[in-house]
Amino acid sequence: MRIPFAQIDAFANAPFAGNPAAVMPLSAWLDDAVLQAIAAENNLSETAFLIPDDSGEADFELRWFTPAAEVALCGHATLASGHFVLTSGEPRDRVTFRTRQAGVLSVVRVDDGYALALPAWAPAPRDLAQVAATLGVAAPVATLWHDKGYALIVAADAAAVRALDPSPADLASLDPMVAVVTAPGDAASGSDIVSRVFTPGYGIHEDPVTGSAHAVSVPYWADRLGRDTFTAYQASARGGRLTCRLESDRVVLGGQCVTVIEGTFLLP
Repeated sequence: MRIPFAQIDAFANAPFAGNPAAVMPLSAWLDDAVLQAIAAENNLSETAFLIPDDSGEADFELRWFTPAAEVALCGHATLASGHFVLTSGEPRDRVTFRTRQAGVLSVVRVDDGYALALPAWAPAPRDLAQVAATLGVAAPVATLWHDKGYALIVAADAAAVRALDPSPADLASLDPMVAVVTAPGDAASGSDIVSRVFTPGYGIHEDPVTGSAHAVSVPYWADRLGRDTFTAYQASARGGRLTCRLESDRVVLGGQCVTVIEGTFLLP
């Protein structure tokens, strides 16, 4: 079986930045164990699989797998999937994806990039002192939780975010979650907010650029900043820039994509 394959750097305007995702279109769903094995073979933060949607709700169905598990929401691989569809086949400016746990998502062309609409998953305050300590945030300004498995730890400043260096062993002690550490931006970041994201339950030490983390952090920052539009920088080794907008129950993220590999995945 020959499956088209594209590796796309999402939230990047040049190769080797942002977050790489594999995008693989299928004619029908393969067995879940096969999808998971393909994602493990790709060994990227996410592999996105899409099939034509025959429900009439969207253009495609979309699922995402890390090397270790299927996830409820992935922003960067949705952006990459939108880029894949919108730059191949018949010309179009918008594509929609029906997902299993995050509803219908959309990617729309905007200038030389895209706007990605995700659900706004506003977190609620919770005592996450042990999580903050494990990550290395000594005195968090706030700790919040969303029931999809997202911990939001607010640090005092961007320097504290950059200084984080949790070991794989420390992260392994956490329950499966997406751990987001965020703070106000600074001159070095050139953005309104900064973040880093650690995903111990999904086989990834640190995620380079995480759209779903901003589905959780943007409602918090919109309230704290007193405005619905701002910029974000994810301070990973690869780094990634996003524009952020809160629109009612949606978080709209802006970014660019670069295709770096095109080929064929051979499945026995």
